Amino acid sequence: MVSTETSHPIDTSGIATASSTTLTRRPGRWIDGFDPENTDFWESEGRSIARRNLGWSIFAEFLGFIVWQLWSIVVVMLPAAGFAFTSAETFWLISLPSLVGATLRFPYTFMVPKFGGRNWTIVSAALLLIPAILLSFAVGNPETPFWAMLAIAALAGFGGGNFASSMANITYFFPQKEKGWALGLNAAGGNLGTSVAQFVVPIVVTAVAGVTLLPLAGWIWVPLILIAIWGAWRYMDNLSSAKADFAGSAAALREPHLWLLALLYIGTFGSFIGFASVFPKLIADQFPEFSAIQIGAAGVSLAFLGALVGSLFRPLGGRLSDRFGGARVTIGAFAVMAAGAFGIIGVLALNEFSLFLACFLVLFAATGIGNGATYRMIPSVFLARAAATGMTDVGATQRKAAAALGLISAIGAYGGFVIPQVLNASQQASGGYQPAFVGFGIAYLLLLTLTVVMYVVPRASLAQRQV
Repeated sequence: MVSTETSHPIDTSGIATASSTTLTRRPGRWIDGFDPENTDFWESEGRSIARRNLGWSIFAEFLGFIVWQLWSIVVVMLPAAGFAFTSAETFWLISLPSLVGATLRFPYTFMVPKFGGRNWTIVSAALLLIPAILLSFAVGNPETPFWAMLAIAALAGFGGGNFASSMANITYFFPQKEKGWALGLNAAGGNLGTSVAQFVVPIVVTAVAGVTLLPLAGWIWVPLILIAIWGAWRYMDNLSSAKADFAGSAAALREPHLWLLALLYIGTFGSFIGFASVFPKLIADQFPEFSAIQIGAAGVSLAFLGALVGSLFRPLGGRLSDRFGGARVTIGAFAVMAAGAFGIIGVLALNEFSLFLACFLVLFAATGIGNGATYRMIPSVFLARAAATGMTDVGATQRKAAAALGLISAIGAYGGFVIPQVLNASQQASGGYQPAFVGFGIAYLLLLTLTVVMYVVPRASLAQRQV
């Protein structure tokens, strides 16, 4: 057992003039006394520990998003592998992982305090092996029944749950002043997994001329998952200071603004993950000649650009919110998203792929900005609510806001199920996707109006503050 002594800065408030913290390491890579708010400890030792854990957390979450969104690109390659599923069936294969992943985010949030961040990262990464390996076997046999494919797609939801536990774990490692930066990197690293899966899989499975090796879509990630398991075991830590805040979660659930913010997050993040998952199928349905562009022997799908753009624009949403306010930036994002949705309706009538791609990339960029802006609004809203209700317990307000961040991220992920199913219903009812995009555009305008009314117009319930 190794201990190091660090001291807190002197406090002149009269509560404490000096204190020290003992950092104790126990077997199983448990750490007691980790205090990122202690400046001396943070500068001397805490930052290096936190960044090491952050790096492996990003890698594990990145692989989680890859597995979560594998079916989004695999479904468009099933016909070439001998499968003959209907369009409605493929929409279920695309959307079910999002439904399961969103649901798993609720229990995953509490796994880090119960088992330890390092331990749960090992377990959650190991669980990714199940859907990846089963997918490889299933797509290698055209006789695999739809129900079995659907069950395996549901297991891919393990990857969606990883986001909640990964974000919860990293929260405990960083001081308040650096949480935004760390959580932003963690989230962006995960989101990029969708884009990487959609870019890499078509190239790998078509690398041999004239042969589609679809089972490689799952197998190629197995070595990386094993590295993530090893890295978490070897380099990550468990913090005994990570405690489950059930009281904070219960208080957050009783807050009406949590549900309003969750609705906004369904509109932003839900749209991002929903459109990212269906983009390969939409291209294959509307512009089959552009579904895979041949570069040598390999086929490249341009669908990866959507998730890439959305992921890269997310940090910009946070930065703009710091300057102009989260509500104003969210309003702008919804306005652009509505314009993009209505623009896609006209582009589908023109049957012009370049315009179709451009409209979608604008839509993806707006969802990315909206993700960052809406997420930035959450702590601001809870601080305003505390001011309006006279709550002076800063710690309680922060715990309530932190719980809300996890809950809202889980609820927002259900958009990944809603978007594909709305498109499915539109195609079944009308034979096309235009009615769905009319609905999306109207929904974004309604969410824009909600944001203006609730978070821009001064209200007594928010202490007359603009968020």
